Amino acid sequence: MASAAVLAVLDLLVKAAAVAQLAGGEAIDMGFISVSLHCNTGVAFSMGASLPDWVIVVVTGLITVLVGSHILAAAPRLPWIARVGGVMVMAGALGNLIDRIEGRGVVDYLHTGWFPTFNLADVFITTGAVIFAIGTLAAGREDHSPQLPDRAVRK
Repeated sequence: MASAAVLAVLDLLVKAAAVAQLAGGEAIDMGFISVSLHCNTGVAFSMGASLPDWVIVVVTGLITVLVGSHILAAAPRLPWIARVGGVMVMAGALGNLIDRIEGRGVVDYLHTGWFPTFNLADVFITTGAVIFAIGTLAAGREDHSPQLPDRAVRK
C-alpha cells in the first residue's frame, strides 16, 4: 500500500499545481485534451452534488475502505498485474477522498470536450480497475485450467 500512497501524493501534487496555475479561469488547449480547473462536489459525473459534503465524504470513505480491504485480502492470491491494478485503484480513491475531505470537492482539470472533466486520480481508478479485472480473470483461468497427469507429460 506504500505504492498507493506515493501515487496518491503524486495526484495531489498535480491537483495543487492545477489549482495554482489555473485558478484565474485559464485554459490550456493541448489539442485532444485541454486543461482547465473544475471542482466536482459530487461523485462520478457530478452525481450527488446536491448532497451535504459530509455524506459524500462518509460514503466515499466507506467505499474506499471496503475496496482497499478486499484488495489487501486478495493480494497474496493475485498475480502481480492484478496487484498493480489494485494499487492504482487505491491511489486514485485516496487522492480523491483527501480532496473531498479538504471541503472544496474533487479538483478536476483534464477536459476532452466529449467526456466530463477528470483528473489523474480518475485515470488511476479507471485504468487500475481494468488492469485489476484482467489480472484477476487471468488468475482465475490459470486456477481452473485442466491439469495433465505427470505420465502424460513424459516423452
